[in-house]
Parts: sequence; structure tokens; C-alpha cells
Amino acid sequence: MPKKYYVVWEGRSKGVFSSWDICKESVQGFQGAVYKSFPTYEDAKYAFEKSTKHDIFKKNFSTSPSSYKQPSLQIIHDSISVDAACSGNPGLMEYRGVYVKTGQELFRIGPYADGTNNIGEFLAIVHGLAYLKQRNIPIPLYTDSVTAISWIRKKKCNTKLDETAKNEVIFELIDRAENWLQANTYTTQIIKWDTANWGEIPADFGRK
Repeated sequence: MPKKYYVVWEGRSKGVFSSWDICKESVQGFQGAVYKSFPTYEDAKYAFEKSTKHDIFKKNFSTSPSSYKQPSLQIIHDSISVDAACSGNPGLMEYRGVYVKTGQELFRIGPYADGTNNIGEFLAIVHGLAYLKQRNIPIPLYTDSVTAISWIRKKKCNTKLDETAKNEVIFELIDRAENWLQANTYTTQIIKWDTANWGEIPADFGRK
């Protein structure tokens, strides 16, 4: 069990992390990084969900779920959100990116046969990062996939799906995405969408 848990409010990725090495990847060299360690996962999770980056500098900042009553983080509307959809597992997979403020669809890829939702979420994030970097747009990116965030951090799509003749194009996209992550740096903040408090992510395909 980890001795400490780390919350990142401002970094390349935001959320609760179970090791300093993972946290460091998100905050080291990131201008304006805001993060803090906590003794338990429950304290870290509560602090992340119920506080903002400004609250940790207050004298009365508390990590106790029973006493801390700060409101949830607010949506940054000047941002993009990405999401994937998959009919079956594996099945027809597609993904897209949407500008949160207006709902405008910025890109949409697929559908492709014999994919998975996790692969689509991974590809959507990389596509979004490349889209923003190419256009030099300094806004954050939302995703509702914890799995995809972890794959982005590792720069590797850790799918267990086998490559076949049907999904060959998907694995070509995976190779391109992994190569992009290896060859590029980015300052885009990747933020976990708070579905419990905000509802479905704007890029959701609405098929649930």
C-alpha cells in the first residue's frame, strides 16, 4: 500500500496518484503546477473532488471528508472534451472531440470494426493533444477515462485486444498515436471529467 497519495490540481494530468514518480511526471517542469500529498487515498480523493487549487493555501484547509465542505471544481468551458463509443467489446469503435463552450464538433474518427472503448478513449486524447498543439491553442482537454489517462502517461496503449485483418486500421492509429507521444511534448492539461457532478461529458455520443 502506498505511504502517500498525491493530488494534482494543476499539471499535465490532474487527479489522485499513488506514487511520487507518477505525480512528478505530471508536475515537473509544468509552469504553475499545484499539488499536495495526503496520508490516505480517502483524504486525497476527497480533497481533489471537493476543493480547488486555491483552497490548499488557506489556513483552514482540511483533508477530512467529515469536516471539509468546499464546493466541487467548476467546468472550464474554454476547453475541449473527447470521448469514444463502441458497439460491442470488441465492436464498431469511433471517437470525437468537441469544444465545450459551444458543443462544436472539432473532429470525428471512425467507426472502425473490432475496436474497444478504451482504445478509442486513448486515441481521442492523443488526437486532441495533437489538434491543440498544431494550432497552438492553450486550453485544457477533458476525458472521462481514467484508463486512457494512465495509458497517455505511459505513452503506451496497453490494450489486450489482438490485431486482426478486421482491425488493422485501428492498430495503425495506435502506432501513430504512440509515436506521436514519444516524439512530442505538450503543455495541455488533461483533466478527468467529473461525471458525477457535471453529467455526461460534452463529447459523449449519447448512446447509453
